[in-house]
Amino acid sequence: MTHGMDAEQLRDELVDACSWGEEDRAREVVSRFGMEPRARALLEAMLEEPDALIRQAAAFGLGVLGGSASAKRLEQQLALEEARGDYDGDSVAEEIIRALGRLEDADARAALVRKLERLAAAGPEPGDVNPVANALWKRRHPDLLPILRRSLDQMDPKDWGALQGLLVLLEKTPDELQAWARDPSVPVEHKTRVVTVLDADLPAPLAATLPSFISAASSTVEEAVSQEGEASRYCDRLFSLLLLYKEQVLPSLLEEARTELRTLARRLVASVDPSCSLGAAVVLKHVGRPEDSAFLDAHRPAEPVLAKVFDDASRALRGIPQG
Repeated sequence: MTHGMDAEQLRDELVDACSWGEEDRAREVVSRFGMEPRARALLEAMLEEPDALIRQAAAFGLGVLGGSASAKRLEQQLALEEARGDYDGDSVAEEIIRALGRLEDADARAALVRKLERLAAAGPEPGDVNPVANALWKRRHPDLLPILRRSLDQMDPKDWGALQGLLVLLEKTPDELQAWARDPSVPVEHKTRVVTVLDADLPAPLAATLPSFISAASSTVEEAVSQEGEASRYCDRLFSLLLLYKEQVLPSLLEEARTELRTLARRLVASVDPSCSLGAAVVLKHVGRPEDSAFLDAHRPAEPVLAKVFDDASRALRGIPQG
């Protein structure tokens, strides 16, 4: 990178990749910034831009560079974005929290803990909690549990959100988590919070618990089919988790769990909740059988974008050999 125009072009490429959520392309752009000091200088300059999209891209880039210097600069910027008190500041703060969650650095964990403590002291706004919970789960460590408990004690339980899911995951062994997931007395929204946090990271011992979460979804299927609410939201989040880690999870499902998931997806293709129905169609594409193609065709939605998902799943199933 030898000319100012090169820096400007790379900045624009990074912003474009981040705005489209194309993380692999964004990482490749950061790798072309040049030597680490030059890349850091450019990214830190981007943090001072008035355009929130540029600041979000800069936060992502510093997360890619990593290291203690990135963690400290991101925490400084987080305070500045919080002080803005507007939508742009909130959007950049959320990207900073995600970047801190990706950093393999003790300073990043400490910054996230301090963010948690500020949330607990001030009372979180809607939307503040889930990014922090996900980032803390990715950067979990043995000292986190007592800090989390102390913070939740300061908060109104109605504001816990995904932090409650984080607490469950930190407190329970995999065997305990399986029993908890199957327990019908546990409110379904609590299970939703757990699978939401698992989106951020699914370690192998917890991947083995997912059949219990599938069984929990099966017990709510009547409600999930007939109305938009907690049951359909849980099934939607579970489908998202299974698809996010499909290469890891789906081939390892035992036949009983795979059959139960297929049955669940067939039922929920007809859900009145479009998100749940869409997730069910994509899951069925991966665990269904050729005869499920006609079932997808019968429940194909009229909306063109949704219809294409159903059509793709149906065509994929028709290509599965019989037997």
